[in-house]
Amino acid sequence: MWSRVPACTILTLLSIAACGGGGDDAPATTSAGGAGAASAGKAGAGSAGKAGAGGAGKAGAGGAGKAGAGLGGSAGAHSGGGVGGGASGAGAGGSAGTPSAGSAGTPSAGSAGAPSGGKGGSAGTPSGGKGGSTTGGSAGASSGGSAGASSGGSAGAGSCVAQSFVASLGKSRLLVGASMTDATAAGAPFDARYLYLAGGLGPGCSSCDDAQCDPGPWWGCWQSKSDPPGQYIKGFVSRAKADGQIPWITYYEILQSSQGAEGPAEVDAIAQPALAARFFDDLRFLFQTIGQETAIVHVEPDFWGYVVQKGPDPHAMPVPVPTANAADCAGEEASVAGLGRCIVKMARKHAPNVKIALHFSPWVPKYDIVTNTMASVDPATEAKKLVTYMSELGALDGDLVAVDISDRDAGYDQSKGQDTWLDASNQQLPTYHQALAWSKALAEASGKAVVWWQLPVGNEALPNQPKKWKDNKVDYFFAHPDEFAAAHVAGVLFGAGDGDQTTPETDGGNLVAKTKALASAPPALCP
Repeated sequence: MWSRVPACTILTLLSIAACGGGGDDAPATTSAGGAGAASAGKAGAGSAGKAGAGGAGKAGAGGAGKAGAGLGGSAGAHSGGGVGGGASGAGAGGSAGTPSAGSAGTPSAGSAGAPSGGKGGSAGTPSGGKGGSTTGGSAGASSGGSAGASSGGSAGAGSCVAQSFVASLGKSRLLVGASMTDATAAGAPFDARYLYLAGGLGPGCSSCDDAQCDPGPWWGCWQSKSDPPGQYIKGFVSRAKADGQIPWITYYEILQSSQGAEGPAEVDAIAQPALAARFFDDLRFLFQTIGQETAIVHVEPDFWGYVVQKGPDPHAMPVPVPTANAADCAGEEASVAGLGRCIVKMARKHAPNVKIALHFSPWVPKYDIVTNTMASVDPATEAKKLVTYMSELGALDGDLVAVDISDRDAGYDQSKGQDTWLDASNQQLPTYHQALAWSKALAEASGKAVVWWQLPVGNEALPNQPKKWKDNKVDYFFAHPDEFAAAHVAGVLFGAGDGDQTTPETDGGNLVAKTKALASAPPALCP
């Protein structure tokens, strides 16, 4: 089966640029590096991204990686990378840390680490992609109605889950956000900004002066070592709030901390009592660090997709939830289903103003619903199946549905022999209308608003070179925001999928300009 896997699978603080650097949300780097660079990444001999028919995955940083044979030969896609590039020296004194010296001041928030895996597709790309002229049309007429009570309720034709969701965040329009630097965030009326936490679970130290934590991969000390653990996140939340933006934190730690194979093996890894206890302790510390602030926490992208791939019954997959986290979840089931429910319960207890999301992956069937080219596939049917399964994991006890559709610029994939363009004219599959139909059906089956996360930033005016790749996703969204609103999409977050991709700082000002224009005439969330 297809799989996408978060990029920068193993974060190293030393090679942060390879994980999508350039922003100022990164830790102060040090000479020590981080967790296991040699084992990073999906392997595949020579070709980046998710293996299409006969293709190979992206080779990891210095290691052979995994071929993913148990998933039908698919390798890596958006591996949940590390934080973005260098820290800003503002705030705590000291210069922005270089790789071998210099302590950084409180880092200013910026581009979140970009996952480095790659999304593939079929080989043999067209010379110019499928940009085409964009046409209107409302999304997903075929996406169907509600999935019934068994899938967690229905959004229904008359309800507007996106509007109620953004209102709960103090907003009133379709949200636009990105992984970006402070300067970019201040340059346009963005509604949200995101970053990654990845690289390893906390070692249990109370001071960043502790040898276990400084230097090291733990996010709790991604700041000057004179600051207490967690200041990195507090600073990010504070800066986002000052700019009128919602902080979005993607928490991706199981794979890096398990040091095992990527894929369903991650589900086996979290069944280990010691790892499960560390996971809960670290996640609890994140929620406690956020405290009463408003934020969105997006937990373990891809992991839940691997749960679906592993088997039909998540209640039969052991995780020692009640013993590993007796403080919060003593009454939960000792299974991966109990794990999902416990995560939501922890958010409610320790960070009551956090909106919590598990991730709904489009690649859990035997094909990727976003890049599907078979007219016989019904996006609504696949969405309802996924919602039914995710409801068993407690995902519908959360606040929103987080999805991704691609994490590499199409021009980058094209340079690697992969065709991942979506047809902006909606004439030939894969199309935006297919992706929107799937997204709409997710919302209507779950009763939750959908946020599209980590869309590529490229545009067709760029020259197709590193950090300046072509794509049409930014331009399609801003040309058709009404289609997204009609599909119950509450927001779209743009960001680089690895350090070679286009960013809001390298796109020629396209994202900033279009964000300004949309803010002056936002679409109705209940069309």
